[in-house]
Amino acid sequence: MDALSPRFLDTEGRLKVFPSKRKDRLAALLFLASRFEPGRRYAEIEVNDLLYAAHAFADPCLLRRELYNHHLLDRERNGSAYWVPAEPPAWITEGEACHD
Repeated sequence: MDALSPRFLDTEGRLKVFPSKRKDRLAALLFLASRFEPGRRYAEIEVNDLLYAAHAFADPCLLRRELYNHHLLDRERNGSAYWVPAEPPAWITEGEACHD
């Protein structure tokens, strides 16, 4: 997986837009996922706070949902807690394209 292009970051190093191209979008999700500590459980408000600090377009709900849908974050069914899965998703380890 390629690293996130600097053109998607503002001067403070935050994601300034959510890319539309799949390759760039996946790189952006990996960039965001790197903000989370494996083995730690996060309340939804903590996830939102981390995402607000890492992006500039004020849509943590979209980013939280995308991280979950792409298996970069897991959560309790009721959304009360989030965490980094123990195993990385197959699309990372096998170099496969992720589903949308």
